[in-house]
Amino acid sequence: MGYNDRIEALFRGEKVDRVPIHGNSTGFSNRNCGFTIASAYNDPEKAFNASLWTAEQYDWELIPQMFGHTILGGWDFGGDVKFPESEYQGALSISRFPATTEEEVLSLQMPDPRSAGGIPAALEFSRLQRQHGLPATFFPRSAFCMAANICGTQQFCKWMLKKPHLCDHLLRMAIEHTFNVFQYWVETFGAENVYVWMSSPSESNQIISPKQFERFALPYHVEFHQRLNRFPIRGFGLHICGEQNLNLPYLATIDLCTHPSIISIGHEVAIATAAQYFPDDIIFGNINPALIQTGTPQQVYEETTRIVEEGKKVPAGFIFSPGCELPPMSAPFNVFQMTKAVHDHGWY
Repeated sequence: MGYNDRIEALFRGEKVDRVPIHGNSTGFSNRNCGFTIASAYNDPEKAFNASLWTAEQYDWELIPQMFGHTILGGWDFGGDVKFPESEYQGALSISRFPATTEEEVLSLQMPDPRSAGGIPAALEFSRLQRQHGLPATFFPRSAFCMAANICGTQQFCKWMLKKPHLCDHLLRMAIEHTFNVFQYWVETFGAENVYVWMSSPSESNQIISPKQFERFALPYHVEFHQRLNRFPIRGFGLHICGEQNLNLPYLATIDLCTHPSIISIGHEVAIATAAQYFPDDIIFGNINPALIQTGTPQQVYEETTRIVEEGKKVPAGFIFSPGCELPPMSAPFNVFQMTKAVHDHGWY
């Protein structure tokens, strides 16, 4: 089977010959090809070529691919971002939030969905995907994560307790902006050629309680899928980032826009647990990214083997991947050992 055949077969509900591999790699792929980590966020051509070349080198599947984030609240709404510059910086960071006071929140204007933040670069990345016969990836954060990204997560958590109306205001702006940008992707590529991949790290139970998730995050997940269901998209994936075991019962109530979807989990969530809550969907994950960077080659191989053996039991299908982004400074041989373990033990 080729690079995309296994993924496409899983989406059709078919059995595959071997567990597919997704590198979940942005910064690492760019470093691997001699580019800077920052090019994963500001140079679509380098980022796209790096994703192709690294996938070929390590025999990874190509779908879904990602270019940073299509939309990012802190950037799109007028804040300042800092691109990674050193080995200790693996991703974008917000250096100035757009709105940190009630007055600033209430005076926020909706961003231009075609030109704000990193949207133009992300669209160019999607153009390159389509030119190579791949789906165009639309990569938003959840409304909760995006809203928190506008004012800063710490401030957003304070407002959930003291000024929830401000949180509601930001959440509404976040989801409306998301669909404004999504409409731009649909107009440019056609809904049938768009793959939607959402991530939700700020909803981790390391940050908020399940009740806060139910009050502030869940309604917008529900609305997101109700609205997305109007479009014949190519597919959907959700990265449930970090420790979210207590949120899973709520997430499982969402009527996802399509089945099977890809449910991506961090190492904090057991594969069998995710499969229990999402029996009709493909489970994606979930080796601890830190182990790939700091562990020994043997540890990476053994942990990958354990995860693959668990993943092969998932009825709706399984894709092996790091539980979050592959650390940019990972040792290449550890990455090879991860891939080798899937090749050795991933056959059905």
